Amino acid sequence: MEKQALIEIKDLIKKFNDIHVIDRLSIKFNAGDRIALIGQNGAGKTTLIRCILGLYTYEGYLSVMNKNPRTEREEVLQYVGFVPQLPPPLPMTVSEIMDFFQVITGNDREKFYKITSDLKLDVDQHKHKPFLKLSGGMKQKLLVALALSRNPKILLMDEPTANLDPDARKVLVRYLEELPSDTLLILSSHRVKEIAHLVNRLVEMDLGKIVVDEPFSPDMEQAQEC
Repeated sequence: MEKQALIEIKDLIKKFNDIHVIDRLSIKFNAGDRIALIGQNGAGKTTLIRCILGLYTYEGYLSVMNKNPRTEREEVLQYVGFVPQLPPPLPMTVSEIMDFFQVITGNDREKFYKITSDLKLDVDQHKHKPFLKLSGGMKQKLLVALALSRNPKILLMDEPTANLDPDARKVLVRYLEELPSDTLLILSSHRVKEIAHLVNRLVEMDLGKIVVDEPFSPDMEQAQEC
């Protein structure tokens, strides 16, 4: 039975100052895919994710849940959870961010508190603090909890463990292991070994193109190392 394509991309082009950061890229990401999106810095991984989120204009065709992420961005984001590589400079307190996400995404507040507790982040202790005043690790934990508590159909994570301590990384990995079987997970990460057991598909980018797209399992990684 063919998997449902949740994200479909055809001949996608994204240029900055006439430089092709995404160069006629075509690919489908399906329900149940657990994707390791890899590539060197500058390969186009983050730009691709931002196009999927509707943050950039682009040429070509891109649909998310059969919707255009530029013209139907609000509808698209109802299905998508996102953890960025670098926390955005949100000019709000922690409490204001929590309330904002509650309104626009309807995230499960009980699950949110459970995740923050597991990550050893005491939200109530910091809820009146400006987000900008939090440490990098605390910001990342908050964003992870907000994304996961939405129960998204599509979960995009750009280097999600970069600012997390080892114990928090283990907690994040456990939650990713427990995602529903039909959730599309795209992990852009340099720590492939850390996420290898979560992944069933490897997508490698180079110079804005897909150079590898193949099934993946931890056994394959071990064989490559031998």
